[in-house]
Amino acid sequence: MSAVFTIGHSNHSLERFLALLAGAGVEMVADVRSQPASRHFPHFGKAALAKALQEAGVSYLFLGRELGGRPTDASLFHDGVADFERMAETARFREGLKRVMADAMWLRLALMCSEKEPLDCHRCLLVGRALSADGVEVRHILADGGTVTQKDIEAELAGAQGALALEGDALAAAYRERARKIAFRQRAS
Repeated sequence: MSAVFTIGHSNHSLERFLALLAGAGVEMVADVRSQPASRHFPHFGKAALAKALQEAGVSYLFLGRELGGRPTDASLFHDGVADFERMAETARFREGLKRVMADAMWLRLALMCSEKEPLDCHRCLLVGRALSADGVEVRHILADGGTVTQKDIEAELAGAQGALALEGDALAAAYRERARKIAFRQRAS
């Protein structure tokens, strides 16, 4: 299996986004947005994006139900915040991971969400973490075209904790702390 990439569409033009994908040799985009639309950037709406990708020779797959960061099940929230660890344990999430790993066996795939920075997005803190734990190499495409690995992300999390490296419970706690800062929050009633 080749590495699984991730990318945030951010505020990129469609041309820049396609160039970033081409630079990494991406052949399929797996959209992991729970709500595949963009008010400010309509070219990233589900239908428009799928069409543009097809025209560029890139396949489109929607996995927002399986791997999205906004659960609909109330049991997947803790104090009103989406709980990534609970989400990662669901059958639906595991099925989504299996699909990603199966497709990554035969083509270069990038998980796509909207946030620019990997550490600000569930594609890294939830999906990338789970793939990495399953032995998959995860590489995050940055806005400048460079990449960082999931291991680089973990080193950044460690640095934020004042450590050179984190393992086991300490690494899980660092992921949890970061996830609680960026995860979807339910609206107060």
